[in-house]
Amino acid sequence: MKEKLQKFMAGRYGVDQLGFALLITCLIVGCLDIFIRSFILTGLTVALLILFYYRSLSRNMYKRQQENFKFIRFWTPIQKRLNLYEKQFKERKTHKYFTCSNCKQTLRVPKGKGKVCISCPKCKQDLHKRT
Repeated sequence: MKEKLQKFMAGRYGVDQLGFALLITCLIVGCLDIFIRSFILTGLTVALLILFYYRSLSRNMYKRQQENFKFIRFWTPIQKRLNLYEKQFKERKTHKYFTCSNCKQTLRVPKGKGKVCISCPKCKQDLHKRT
């Protein structure tokens, strides 16, 4: 059975980051559809699943790669911002975060140091903040 599946998938694109995102989105919309019971959500779930299978079984690898590159260019800044928020949330008890008023750089300072003078490493502006 495994050999038949490998033979079938030979020359096909398979699953990439965009395909994985489509599958996760399909699962989330499907779970929402269970509670809300809407024809629109059901149709969207089916459409996402069909698109996932279409992309996975496609033989046009160049076009699928271009679609994936566009998705990665779109998703990377969002993912970086989410990772920053996650890091800030994890360190909320030990550090405090400030934004430089001049260059909008995020600055991290340990908590419990009282009033400190923070020098921005990017623009060298001094900020006086309480930690």
